[in-house]
Amino acid sequence: MTYLTLPQPGRRIPVGEAQTILLAALEAGVPYPHGCRSGRCGACKSRLITGAVELGKHSPFALTKEDRANGLILACRSVPTADVTVEWLDQAFVARPAVTQDAEVVAVERMTHDILALSLRLSDRAAFRFAAGQYLTLTVPGAPPRQYSMANRASEELIELHIRAVPGGRTSGLIHASLTAGDKVRIEGPAGSAYLREAHAGPIVALAGGSGLAPIKSIVETALHGGFDAPVHLYFGARAERDLYLIAYFRALAQRFPNLNFVPVLSQDASDGRRSGYVSDALAQDHRDLAGAKAYVAGPPAMVDAAMAVLGASGVLAADIHADVFFTPEESDNNAA
Repeated sequence: MTYLTLPQPGRRIPVGEAQTILLAALEAGVPYPHGCRSGRCGACKSRLITGAVELGKHSPFALTKEDRANGLILACRSVPTADVTVEWLDQAFVARPAVTQDAEVVAVERMTHDILALSLRLSDRAAFRFAAGQYLTLTVPGAPPRQYSMANRASEELIELHIRAVPGGRTSGLIHASLTAGDKVRIEGPAGSAYLREAHAGPIVALAGGSGLAPIKSIVETALHGGFDAPVHLYFGARAERDLYLIAYFRALAQRFPNLNFVPVLSQDASDGRRSGYVSDALAQDHRDLAGAKAYVAGPPAMVDAAMAVLGASGVLAADIHADVFFTPEESDNNAA
């Protein structure tokens, strides 16, 4: 049996055959900082203090050659080949206790042709303490549990989720087809490390793709309502006009908070008055130097990868980029990592 020692939480846990460090930690109840679980975001970047690992395929942005030479690994892609001791790098990571409880559907609102906004009233709201940008696991009777990000601020009573209908998705399909006000569901959380770093005083760059707008909405709202006065650049990418939502809401928010710049971008169908192309290209066109900024990215894997490349080229440090990847239908029915 191989063992994983984690000095920060003071735990020594067994690791199953072919099991990654991240999975072993999470299964043992250790809240380990992570995001995409696929080697793309770098949120689980850690220092290998002792032992050896087999490192799986990953983005060179999430873990560079220099990182590897300095003894760094990605917990989500590292399988121990001997007993290991590992420390995560994100010293700002704050583990919030996960809770499991019942919830009632208060409202179901259609946002686009394939995205619903779900409002939930939790049985014990005070016990559910989350940070802007985190997600929960939602269980609907008759379907597998899935992860969805909170779109509301932590100070608000109701929990808001944005759920896209994934083609062939059992859970999202059931939610879109039959979930109504009054139905009972179950939630577990919070989880996720791509949350707002409130101590950061520099600019914020937020990029959302599709229903990835949910955690970005929570982050931007929380920062602005909390008195954040540095520039906030929010880019929202979608394929066509029918895929955009909350446009009037964010424009009104920008009127109320002049430090917010909101830019919707369409990648496929051009529209009068809209930016066209990929959202990452729009960011690159508008900003050549973003050094000192914190970036938050949520959307499909390709969009997240492209955004990370642009952010890195614009001077944003890898440690200052926090990302959630929204998996494609072929990979899963999740909308959060």
